Amino acid sequence: MSVQETKTHTYINATGFYVPEKRIPNSYFAALHDKPEEWFVQRTGIITRSRATEEETFDFMFERAVERALENSPFPAGDIDLIVLASYSPDDTVGTTAHRIQRKHNIAGAKVLYVSSACSSAMNGLEIIRSFFVSGIATKALLLTGDRNSTYCNDDDPASGHLWGDGAVAYVLSTESYGAGNMEIVDIETRGLGHVGVGPDGVFLKPRTDGIGMPGGRDVFNQACTQMEKYSRIVAERNGLDLASLDWFVSHQANKRIISHVCHELGFPEERALNNIEELGNTGCGSSLLSLAQHRDRLRSGDSVMVATFGGGYSVGAVLLRVV
Repeated sequence: MSVQETKTHTYINATGFYVPEKRIPNSYFAALHDKPEEWFVQRTGIITRSRATEEETFDFMFERAVERALENSPFPAGDIDLIVLASYSPDDTVGTTAHRIQRKHNIAGAKVLYVSSACSSAMNGLEIIRSFFVSGIATKALLLTGDRNSTYCNDDDPASGHLWGDGAVAYVLSTESYGAGNMEIVDIETRGLGHVGVGPDGVFLKPRTDGIGMPGGRDVFNQACTQMEKYSRIVAERNGLDLASLDWFVSHQANKRIISHVCHELGFPEERALNNIEELGNTGCGSSLLSLAQHRDRLRSGDSVMVATFGGGYSVGAVLLRVV
């Protein structure tokens, strides 16, 4: 459903993020797996990965991201009536980080949800928030998304151990635009794709036994390329937008070769794709929205932005944004 079909709009009013300072270079994995450093760059585009310290817990990262987002929010935290945590690596799935944020900032009137669909979870979070706004259930929201992959990743895994980074991002949203720089959600589309390719066997996270693994790496790569292109086209065409006329494209930051392929197939210049993968690696659910927040000062009024994500399981999401 495009925003023109509703009377309620959804705006991103403020953003905040936290990325650990520590970086794990390719030289570490080169020594670990007896491969040249260039091998990792050629296959993934990753040069370093963000890595949390013991003190930088999942809660710690999100507390800092939220504080920075609320500093820029046009309304006080107490006005928020919906909090959504979108992640696959929370420390606690009962007393979630979203509930801890609610408690810390005394956001007494908020509904609090946790949603997970692997690396496309942030798109589901945005879709849920937009749906709550359209239905009148909520008018102001806080989206928390990101992952502490280092809790579960195994550096010794030669297939995917070198991919993962840590980071957290927070978005403040409402039904009102508070001026220049706000971003309107024009349209959004998500799908579960468990029936496609190897589906649930492509990527796993088993907290008590195996941690994060990617046994279906080749299929994951191919499906990510195919599905992010497909759903970017669906959203663009539904809104009468020529993809070549987009101002910015933000992809899930899983592999630089995936990003290059999708840009090529969309006919979109890669130099206008917003990336952080070279420095941070794959930061999970929040990677695309983190990259968007990091590059927000490059956006200008009237710019159009397509954000596309793909998650293990499988799942996909694409959202079209317009800068106010």
